[in-house]
Amino acid sequence: MSSHVISTTEELLQPILQEKDLDLVDIEYVKEGSNWFLRVYIDKQDGVDISECGQVSEQLSEKLDEADPIPEAYFLEVSSPGVERPLKTKEDFKENVDKNIFVKLYEPIDGEKKYEGILKDFTNNMVTIEYKDKTRKKNVEIPYDKIAKARLAVAF
Repeated sequence: MSSHVISTTEELLQPILQEKDLDLVDIEYVKEGSNWFLRVYIDKQDGVDISECGQVSEQLSEKLDEADPIPEAYFLEVSSPGVERPLKTKEDFKENVDKNIFVKLYEPIDGEKKYEGILKDFTNNMVTIEYKDKTRKKNVEIPYDKIAKARLAVAF
């Protein structure tokens, strides 16, 4: 059900984004409490401003009303992934070397299922993260297919 909503939304969205030279980062269709949310994350090289999100939201909303792929009431949110952008593909990892990232694993490596640190390398489907263990810096190598979720992280 939600995969149909996502694929239909993506089809309706592509021409709108191409016209505005924007990239699709992610689409989520999730239930939170009793409400459904269709969230669309868009971006471009220099970042996306609020008026662009508004324009895309208006145009997409019109097309969704015509196609009507969603039976229940829902909220449409169009935004930029901002500073904690998800890393979804191998390309995302390659493009974000030397940035601070957070990863959640399917199974523990060295007893941990979560790591946050600097993405040092992505080679041969291995992600290398430099992280702090108390005061010492350590590296962990994580096979790409063991990563459940990854995103850019804000370092404080």
